[in-house]
Formats: sequence, structure tokens, C-alpha cells
Amino acid sequence: MPNPVTSLLSPLFAPARTARSFGASVGVVGRAGLLGPYAPWRLPAIGEAFRRYGLGLGAVYAVGAAVRPDHIAAVDETGASTFAEMEARTSTLASAMADAGIRQGDEVALLCRNHRHFLAATVALGKLGADTIYLNTGFAGPQLVDVTRREGAKALILDQEFLPVADGIGAEVPLFVAWADDREALAGRVSFEGILMGAPRRAPPKVTRQSRQIILTSGTTGAPKGAHRNFGTEIEPVVSLLSRIPLRTGDTTVLAAPMFHSWGLVNAALGMVLGARLVMARQFQPEETLRLIAEHRATVLVAVPVMIQRIMALPPETIARYDTSSLRIVALSGSALPGDLASRFMDVFGDVVYNLYGSTEIGWASIADPADLRAAPGTAGRVPLGAEVRILDDEGADVEAGQPGRIFVRSGLLFEGYTGGGNKDVIDGFMSSGDVGHFDRCKRLFVDGRDDDMIVSGGENVFPREVEDLLVEHPDVAEASVVGVADDRFGQRLAAFVVPVEGATIDVGSLRRHVSGHLARYKVPRDITILPELPRNATGKVLVRELRDG
Repeated sequence: MPNPVTSLLSPLFAPARTARSFGASVGVVGRAGLLGPYAPWRLPAIGEAFRRYGLGLGAVYAVGAAVRPDHIAAVDETGASTFAEMEARTSTLASAMADAGIRQGDEVALLCRNHRHFLAATVALGKLGADTIYLNTGFAGPQLVDVTRREGAKALILDQEFLPVADGIGAEVPLFVAWADDREALAGRVSFEGILMGAPRRAPPKVTRQSRQIILTSGTTGAPKGAHRNFGTEIEPVVSLLSRIPLRTGDTTVLAAPMFHSWGLVNAALGMVLGARLVMARQFQPEETLRLIAEHRATVLVAVPVMIQRIMALPPETIARYDTSSLRIVALSGSALPGDLASRFMDVFGDVVYNLYGSTEIGWASIADPADLRAAPGTAGRVPLGAEVRILDDEGADVEAGQPGRIFVRSGLLFEGYTGGGNKDVIDGFMSSGDVGHFDRCKRLFVDGRDDDMIVSGGENVFPREVEDLLVEHPDVAEASVVGVADDRFGQRLAAFVVPVEGATIDVGSLRRHVSGHLARYKVPRDITILPELPRNATGKVLVRELRDG
């Protein structure tokens, strides 16, 4: 019988791979513990899991139950479940959804916060060969209805709290309630809890199609679009990420980043593959996150930058109350790291920050490790194994180190296209990230800003990131965002929106002088507005459109 681990990794070793990259890839997965050793008597069950469910996410708990049945797989506010328990749950849920008419190739929408049932729903749909559409928990009713109809969802899995938002969805779309806050109010509803109270059931017969994950783009400047991914069969992303972030089998991970977005979801999928204990809370609270790290002796925290910003805003005595010395890795992505946030965080928690630059469309292009962030604060890091990055000018030619240009990426991580049609710009197999940046002499990547965020004021080009980083260096400023607004004389002018440090009072004139003392005159914001907080989506990205439109 073929080695099931070799079978799992076989897509990584495509014909174009060189012997050198083959060896590097095997070394990466070996260091992570994915190559075993596995007890010989466990191999038949592992092989059966792959035979039945293929290389998709439908297999992860079946494999976990074969390798480590009694190990904790998932922890949320209601308790903990082992790999064997999660395997049984997902088979029962898959069977119940099949009874409700969900078939291979169908698309099912998921509107849930971070908890065990989110994971169970994803794996159960994987066992059916159905696709999962991950919906933003911040959606209003009309947006939910529009996306669900546009994507052609055959069913909706949601938390009880979102039932009012789903009122506009027709009766032809069955609802499954994943997380219940008030059981009595669920009378007549189909719920995961009700399904799981019955006798355990086997999953439907072997699927012939692997499920896909449809991630919605952030929609910070426009309507969100669905992007096809396949986290189950894309083994290359696993190796690519592990080549720069030293995750290991058996890690305990506090998963704070929302799983409906690509950064949270890929870490959930990778955690299941690695046999990690995934610790989740439905709502992010900075002190509660520290408590979970201390209580579970977590080795990994997965977050977005604004989350560690909020942790750093806690009083020092509150931070000191929790023992977080077990942390090896704080993995960040989803938005730019502002100013010296990484350095300040590492001064308190140790050199543990790894920051990934990428997007739903391109996967990841670069990863900064603690050494990179200490040596060159603001860097997006270095290109990981399996990826290539080029900086191109407007004519598609490569630019020299230090010169800015459009960032293009080539790897096995590129998305399959938008569900409604269309794609990103592609040149010679390299896909546009939509950003402008540059490499330094040490081959570290820096992202200067979105190519569509560039502000042209009086004929001069300004990227907001440079001004934002300078603003947050001011001792009274906690957060800042800079946008371009229409101006009759200059075409556009810079407008800054700043959030003061708690207890501080911002003097606008002093802040403007702070910027003018470091940057050219045309980069000094003419308008500075003080806000209690910046509008952000659930992944921490600033909603530029809301700022620009007032």
C-alpha cells in the first residue's frame, strides 16, 4: 500500500520541481512533523481516510482520529472535543445535510463566528464534496441576501444570532443553526445540536469531487467578490508557509483571526492538518486572548495586526497578569503592520512576530520573521519557498532594487478566479497583487501602498502608508489613516484621520508640524480629523470608503 503521507504530499512535487526544491520541501514538512513517524497499525486507517475523502478537508478529522484519536482538536466557550469526537460529529452532520438535499458540487453558505461548529461544518461539507461560501459576520441583511443569491447557495449554515439578518432569504434555502444561544427560541429550526443529539451516523459514500472554499474579498472599497480556493488539495501553500513560519505538529493555537476570511481559514485548515489544538473565542477581546494563551499554554497566536494593537493598548499591569511565555509564534496578516508596532510588541512578548503579506487572490508573497522586523521595521519580509515575486514598471519590465513598481507574484497559491468571472492582471504567469512596492538590497520586500490608493496631489505621487506610519510615531496618536479627497486646485489633497492614545489630547497644529519636519511639503495632510476609532471590517482593514465619503 502506498505511504499515505507521501500520497498527501504528492501534489507538491509537480514535474517542474527541481531536485533541490524537492529536498527543501521534504525538509520543511519533516521539521514540522508531517512525515511522522506513524505507528504501523495506524497506516491502514490513514490510507482509508484518503481513499474515502481524497486530499480535501473532508479527510482531516478522519486522519486525526486515526493518528491521535484522544488528543484535543478544538476548544471553544462550551468545552473541548477530541479528534475522534470531531470525526464522528462531521460524519453525522454530513449525513444529515445529504438527507436535506446537499449534493456534490452544491454551494453552501456559512455565516458563523469562530467555534467548533464552524470547523465541523467545513469538514462535513468536504465529506460531501460540496463547496463552502464563507460570509462576513458583519454583513447586513441586504448584503447577505445579495451574496447568497449571487453565489447560488443551496443552503445556509449560521449562528442563531444571525437569524434576523437572514430574514430576506427565501424558504427554498434551508437553514442549519450551528451555534445556539437560546435553545427554546429554536423551536422548529434545524440545528447542529439537534442533529448531534441523535445516534451517530456514517458519512455518505466516497466522494468523487473535492470541495472548494469560496472566500469573499474584503470589500473595503467596493462590493465583495467570491474567490475560488481549494485548501484541501493545495499542499504547496502548506510548505510555502512552513518554510518561513516554524509551526509544528501538536501546537496549541489561539485562533483569534476570523475564520471566514482567508488568513483565519488557512490557519484553521493547517492546524487541523498538523493536529493542532485550536482554541477559539466567538468575539475577540484583548485581555481574554491573553487569558486563553496563559490557560492553554498556547504556542501560537493567529491574529490580525489591529488585534495586537489592542493588546498593546492594555495597561502594562494587565498584560503582566498573564504568563504568555509559552508563545513561540504570533502569526499576523490581513492588513499592514502600522509603524513600529511589531517592535513594541516583541519588546514585551519576545521575538515571536511573523507577518505575512498576501491576499485572497495571490495567496502569500512574502513573510517577515522576527529578525526581518527587527532589522527593517515595516518590511513585508522575504519570498517563501515555492513563490516568486517581481517588481514591474508600467511597461511590464523589471525595476532595480530600491525602485518602486507594481508587485506581481507567481506560485501554486494563485486563486482560480472570481465566481462572477474575471481575474487579476497576469504577466508571464505572474499575477498582480494590486500593490506597489520595492525590494531592498537584502531582498526584503516593502509594500508602499495599493496602486489604486496612490494620491496624486498637485502632480506629486503620495502613498498613504508612509504618512500613516509617521503619524503613529507621534506619542499622542494610536492609529491613523490617510486618504485622498477631491480638491479643485490640486486634483486631490491628503486628509488624515487619527485616533488619540487613551487619555491624550491631540494638537492638530503640532501633529502637522511633526509630519512637515520629516516629509516633503506635499505629503503633509491639509485636513486632520480626530476620531474615537477607525472604521474597520472584521479582518482589521480600514474601510477607506467610509472615511472618504464622510
